[in-house]
Amino acid sequence: MTGASGLRKGDAVEVRGAAEILSTLDGTGALEGVPFMPEMVRHCGERFVVDATAERLCDTIHWTGSRRIPETVLLGALRCDGSGHDGCQGDCRFLWKAAWLRRIEPGAPPGSPGRGDEEARAALGALVSRNVEAPAPAGGGEGARDGRRFRCQLTEMFRASARASRFPYLGELRSGNVEPGRYARVIGRALVWEAKRKAGRLSRFCFPGREEPLRRPALELQPGEWVRIRSAREIEETIDRKGGTRGLWFDTEMLQYCGRTARVKERVSRFIHDDGTFVQLRSAAVKLEEVTCKGDFSVGRWFCPRALYPFWREDWLERIAPPAPPGP
Repeated sequence: MTGASGLRKGDAVEVRGAAEILSTLDGTGALEGVPFMPEMVRHCGERFVVDATAERLCDTIHWTGSRRIPETVLLGALRCDGSGHDGCQGDCRFLWKAAWLRRIEPGAPPGSPGRGDEEARAALGALVSRNVEAPAPAGGGEGARDGRRFRCQLTEMFRASARASRFPYLGELRSGNVEPGRYARVIGRALVWEAKRKAGRLSRFCFPGREEPLRRPALELQPGEWVRIRSAREIEETIDRKGGTRGLWFDTEMLQYCGRTARVKERVSRFIHDDGTFVQLRSAAVKLEEVTCKGDFSVGRWFCPRALYPFWREDWLERIAPPAPPGP
């Protein structure tokens, strides 16, 4: 099937019907290495706006830099809820192959489901659900639960992609992913930071870390509560020599949020690691609403549109009263 090639940010699209999508998939439920996931089936026939093309996706599997998946886009604010992957709380954005989409004109009347659409949805759901687990590596794997190993767009991203364009990343401008003002700001930073990295003068850690980092009392934060993200100095007190707190890494992209206030989105206890193993956290972490990785402060990951939610240790946060409602 011919896909909606040449999609750009801002284009209106309709997710094709289940039968059409099913015809593009191989026996593993994937197209060109990108799995169509159970969580995506319910969006068949729905309409969205392209938010970004997959020109520069950060490689969090082998850390080789940015990767490109051709003929692939991200739609609106759609994210995986983990319902088809044992309740994973990674909240990743979906990757949509162009062959699964149909470009439409804004305001065009909706199409009607084809004959046998319900049967096709059932068949599509059955195929992709059969492929959410992959054979476990010999001897299991560190963090694997019951020897199970999961398969999703995150775990397959490296195999489905190729190396992205090199500096100065002009593809981001051509695709419309990045506005010129943001491009200029980030490229200016990248010039300096990449030069430092090549000279061996840029640390991979935000903070040097301590042999005996500070441990703050648990807050038992719940969704909807408000917090202040502590200052960089306060967070540094809790960071160990491995760059994190109790196993959770503190990333450079998180520094921009220090001192800001945010609302708790969700408590995090379980997620699929990039290698497919299922991780169960032993101590509290939370996600914060509208606090995501922007790809603006990431050496080797500039302009990534994945907008991953960082996991925040409660040691890095302070509970505050809700902000006052706006006046009349």
